[in-house]
Amino acid sequence: MIVLPLVGIVMGSDSDLPIMKSTAEILEEFGVDYELTIISAHRSPKRAIEYASTASERGLEVIIAGAGGAAHLPGVLAAMTPLPVIGIPIKTSTLDGVDSLYSIVQMPSGIPVATVSINGAKNAGILAVQILSVVDSALRHKMIEYKKRLAKEVNDKAVILEEIGYEQYLNQKK
Repeated sequence: MIVLPLVGIVMGSDSDLPIMKSTAEILEEFGVDYELTIISAHRSPKRAIEYASTASERGLEVIIAGAGGAAHLPGVLAAMTPLPVIGIPIKTSTLDGVDSLYSIVQMPSGIPVATVSINGAKNAGILAVQILSVVDSALRHKMIEYKKRLAKEVNDKAVILEEIGYEQYLNQKK
């Protein structure tokens, strides 16, 4: 049986891969199949249009796109597909990713792109899982358990901090 990916992970450059791998890792944690590729809105616009315009018929349900600088990739993909697109602004060396953030978050009316924080690739994956969980109760259950684990981690840390004080707590983290 061939399993089709539900999420497309796209980055504007291979230099984005160290950030974008967090998206793949969180999808793997939840057992969500994905595809991963490089597409540049500026250097390979025909590829971007082809990718986005065929995404739905290829079985994708969500597209996650990371881009730095002018960061037009998420918007171009969103313009060409009915699927939800999540944009990840990638931190740049010139403006620390603020340029990327503004490029992705300031979409024109009618072409929304859900935008996570600068380098927020893990959150993009989590948001994709939450979107998919609307119609997948098993995935929704996994998300509920994931959030319970997050709460437990915080509670466990709070207990330790309260017991040993901040100085010992910080020394333990070194």
